[in-house]
Parts: sequence; C-alpha cells; structure tokens
Amino acid sequence: MNKYWIAVSGASAFAYAVKLFGASVPESWLAHPRITRINIFIPVALLTALVAVNTLADKTKLVIDHRSAGIAAAITLLIAKAPFPVVVLGAAITSAIIYRIN
Repeated sequence: MNKYWIAVSGASAFAYAVKLFGASVPESWLAHPRITRINIFIPVALLTALVAVNTLADKTKLVIDHRSAGIAAAITLLIAKAPFPVVVLGAAITSAIIYRIN
C-alpha cells in the first residue's frame, strides 16, 4: 500500500465516523434553539463558499475573469429583485460575452 491509499482509507474512515457520530446525536441536543439557528445558516454558508471558490480560484491562484462578471451580474439582478431564471440567464449571458471578448 502506498501513501495515497493510506490517506484515502484514513479519510474514508474519518468521514464514516463523523457520519456515525452525527446520526447518534440525541434529538434533545438538536432541538436546542441555538443549534436550530446555527443549522439554518450552514447550507447558505457552504453554498456561498462553493460559489466563491469556483468563481475566484484557478488551481492555486486567485483570478478575476469572466466568472466574476457573471457573479456581479447575478448580484445586480438579485438586488433588482429579478426572478431566478432571469438571474441565471443574465449571469450566464454576461459571463459568455466577457469570455468571448477575451
């Protein structure tokens, strides 16, 4: 076994242990108001981090390119309270135009 298989096996065992621990948490702990408030924001924070990393990162470098223009267009349309399909199309079209220009 090389070091990569050991790392994959260790990470898999750790992920399984975390899932097992999460499934065995008592319901009374999860029903606590503070935990409920925190759990509301976890998906939002994770999705925001995913969008930021996929928009501003290129391997190990920070980049500002057509993806940033698409996000800026989406934010502008969201502030203007545009419907979600319009936001997605506006971001995609803006990103495509900037990509085509460069």
